[in-house]
Amino acid sequence: MPAQDPCSELELDHQLCFALYSTSLMMTKIYKPLLKELRLTYPQYLAMLVLWQEDGITVSALSKRLLTDPGSLTPLLKRLENDQLLHRRRSTRDERVVELFLTDKGRSLREQARHIPSCIVTASDTSVETLTRLKEELVQLRESLQNAK
Repeated sequence: MPAQDPCSELELDHQLCFALYSTSLMMTKIYKPLLKELRLTYPQYLAMLVLWQEDGITVSALSKRLLTDPGSLTPLLKRLENDQLLHRRRSTRDERVVELFLTDKGRSLREQARHIPSCIVTASDTSVETLTRLKEELVQLRESLQNAK
């Protein structure tokens, strides 16, 4: 019986991180032409998803929701504002806080995006139930990793 390679756990195809990374790349590749129709990048789409759910959210809350640094959102939000999808406004209660509000154009874009989730299900060639379970497991993994800091 051949000896087990002691470094086989270091092979690329054995890495969970690579499976997640490469799947994320493929997912983004599927989204790209769908989002091109909306004139959005993938990060902009994620921000719009949050805004369609929580119009008037603060930059800080959006950053927390997207698990990103608030400073990295600034260029993205400026672009969405230049595209007239949202406007940024200083809070009347605390001028250090910036609130984000959808414009009519930004709200109407939601209707144009309604087909995207079904396109992703079709591209995945699996059931909604399987994808839902997978998403729940990934969220659980993400939360475990967040707590491991």
